Amino acid sequence: MTQVTGGFAELDLLPSIVAAVIATGYEEPSPIQAQAIPVILAGHDMIGQAQTGTGKTAAFALPILCRIDPAKKEPQALVLAPTRELALQVATAFETYAKQMPGVSVVAIYGGAPMGPQLKAIRHGAQIIVATPGRLCDHLRRDENLLSTVHHLVLDEADEMLKLGFMDDLEVIFNAMPESRQTVLFSATLPASIRAIAERHLREPKHIKIAAKTQTVTAIDQAHLMIHADQKIPAVLRLLEVEDFDALIAFVRTKQATLDLTSALEAKGYKVAALNGDIAQNQRERVIESLKDGRLDIVVATDVAARGLDVPRITHVFNVDMPYDPESYVHRIGRTGRAGREGRALLLVTPRERRMLQVIERVTGQKVAEARLPNPQQVLDARIRKLTASLKPLVGEAEASHGELLDRLIADLGCEPRALAAALLRKVTHGQTLSLAELEREQPLVPSAPRERTPRSGEGREPRERRAPLPLAEGRVRCRTALGTRDGIAARNLLGAILNEGGLAREAIGRIQVRETFSLVELPEEGLERLLGKLKDTRVAGKALKLRRYRED
Repeated sequence: MTQVTGGFAELDLLPSIVAAVIATGYEEPSPIQAQAIPVILAGHDMIGQAQTGTGKTAAFALPILCRIDPAKKEPQALVLAPTRELALQVATAFETYAKQMPGVSVVAIYGGAPMGPQLKAIRHGAQIIVATPGRLCDHLRRDENLLSTVHHLVLDEADEMLKLGFMDDLEVIFNAMPESRQTVLFSATLPASIRAIAERHLREPKHIKIAAKTQTVTAIDQAHLMIHADQKIPAVLRLLEVEDFDALIAFVRTKQATLDLTSALEAKGYKVAALNGDIAQNQRERVIESLKDGRLDIVVATDVAARGLDVPRITHVFNVDMPYDPESYVHRIGRTGRAGREGRALLLVTPRERRMLQVIERVTGQKVAEARLPNPQQVLDARIRKLTASLKPLVGEAEASHGELLDRLIADLGCEPRALAAALLRKVTHGQTLSLAELEREQPLVPSAPRERTPRSGEGREPRERRAPLPLAEGRVRCRTALGTRDGIAARNLLGAILNEGGLAREAIGRIQVRETFSLVELPEEGLERLLGKLKDTRVAGKALKLRRYRED
């Protein structure tokens, strides 16, 4: 194996892990990695205060991999994440960094997937478990000894876990693990609830704090579109109809996605090429040169394959797949807007990816405005504009050079000039639809927001909202928030946010009733105004809580 020096190699990581990191395109550790890796390698408990996008996943994944024994086919490390998406992201990172470590296996455990395959992966010797707290507790109810061999625990985005109401689940998980474990906690903020966890469950932790850098991308026009995961390619095709671009780079996550999207674009006549990790260096250079000189207009690329790509004529970046972190997002859209030119970046967001969009906005300090997919009239107008632009230079000289041919064709065909012109237009446009009626009859446009839930049979739309509130217990008042099920809110989200930010004991909070367009929470009447003051800036699922006393008259 080639000896690697400098950067990650100076952190006492295993050579195989350093090689895997370098292969991903990273050469120098970020500040959180440089400070956290030696602490975790030394076996200390640790509190890391760092924002998403600072490289914290590698900060705990790399040293933990160094402490895994591939010969032992049993769980040795557990990473807890607040959401399914983050759990999958972290598991993927572990697999990437462990590529040159034969025998190391990773399993992601989360709700919404069958429990059987997850349990089978653990029994077959997965050494690293990445899990959401709720689903892990489901497994512990089946096997209370599941975590008895785990000696490394990481809580990733601990503040988010508490906001989502996982406090009780965390206590169950702590109690199911050996007391001698190493515990590492990462959190963007350190409210009283997080500090309380640290005092109870961490042993003399080292504290590392990394200031978040505000990343600015103000020169680029940014927008996002809500879309369903299975409709991304039709959405890209619609957007390309109306976007006035010179050259464009479309980012996706996988090699297969580069091939699928490239094939769909080629079928529509675009000059496009794929760029992924399997592309040889000489072919990569040819693709970039073709993009520079205009032989190509679109490149579909993965993040690693696009590193170092600098083509001034790129006017648009399409984030077809959501980037893994805000830093990647900033790097992606930085491919456009070069040399003082205008740039435009569009981000396709699936319903499950709303949270990452909020993180991107928070880290960059900018709102990414919502856009809509083009409607049939907009598509038609764009097609006619392009046709007009292609014909305009020919109109002046066409009659002189082709007038006699026109007369002969009219005579030979026995038709009117208008009919001949229409036939020639149909030929030159290759049968492309250029009437609104036909365009509206084509496959429906992709919806630009998640579909509304269809009421079940017998379920009315209004009665649920009009249910009378339950009677109040003595000493409590009812408060109202405009957040409900339509905002993705569940009772545990509200409970976690109030416990986390309000500093209340669990028994102080009464019933929580979540309706479609609002929710009701029972709180202590004594000290209510002070409590509401503490909660005035609280956000749940990215939206302002705005809790107010509910007047029931």
